[in-house]
Amino acid sequence: MNQFLQTKTENPSEESLTQMGAVINKQEPPTDSFFGLIVEYLSKLPKPLWISVGSVMVLLVGIVNRLAGPELSSTVFYLIPIALVTWFTKRSIGLILSMLSALSWLIADLSSGATYSFSDIPYWNGVARVSSFFVLTFILSELKTALKQEKESSRTDFLTGTRNRRYFMELLNTEINRARRYERPFTLVSFDLDNFKMVNDRFGHSTGDRILRLVARAIQENIRVTDTVARLGGDEFAILLPETGRNVAETILRRVRNINLDIMKRHGWPVTLSIGVVTFKSPLPRLTRRFRSLISSCTMQKATERTATNMKFLE
Repeated sequence: MNQFLQTKTENPSEESLTQMGAVINKQEPPTDSFFGLIVEYLSKLPKPLWISVGSVMVLLVGIVNRLAGPELSSTVFYLIPIALVTWFTKRSIGLILSMLSALSWLIADLSSGATYSFSDIPYWNGVARVSSFFVLTFILSELKTALKQEKESSRTDFLTGTRNRRYFMELLNTEINRARRYERPFTLVSFDLDNFKMVNDRFGHSTGDRILRLVARAIQENIRVTDTVARLGGDEFAILLPETGRNVAETILRRVRNINLDIMKRHGWPVTLSIGVVTFKSPLPRLTRRFRSLISSCTMQKATERTATNMKFLE
């Protein structure tokens, strides 16, 4: 009977680092554009602040509109606060601000002293304006939802519903920077499904896909909310455990491993797990190519025994 945990503290050889470096994505996580960083910063501002700023902007535009008179169009100046509030809050607030903008414009028209061929024209203009503001609000709201769904889709593995390789590397880079700043440890876990190819050949690819989905679901249901599981490709998975040391990692891994092996046993699938673990403690190196290779060597290397768990710790 194999021992559950095989702890090894030796550092991997330089040759091993070179061989295993290709396992993790060798490209640096993509850097957001300057515009993207600005949008991300603005989206973190509290909604009450956006509501206040939007309301003040509408009030100021209304005052300017009143002073300028009905001859000058103020449409674009009303659209700016409506667009900002809709994008950074939600649709309902954008609709409310649209009505306030149309009302402000209507008051400015009525108080300007301008004459119309029909007394109902200012009210008709008000209805037309609020309708156009509503259309803009709905378009922006739908666009925001579509972009959010597209962004989420680009971060998700289509088969298992876990995070994909690219987004996992982004999270890893973020966690490294955070751990370095606050001097907190984190643990990186990776594992392969042994005999997976044999199961694919014997039972078919539909069974293989089912196994991947079951494994992914079992992991997601038995890790913490702050942890992230990703499918790196094929039968390779990884788990990022922020602010987690060796003892907690062992507890989580023991639970995940036993549940998955029980699933395989119930279905009669000859699949076992090879697990690698590495715990990083401060001070941390930067995410250079050598560091990624070190992660690869420590976490992606299969255990020497098919049902063993191979744990390596970096101090």
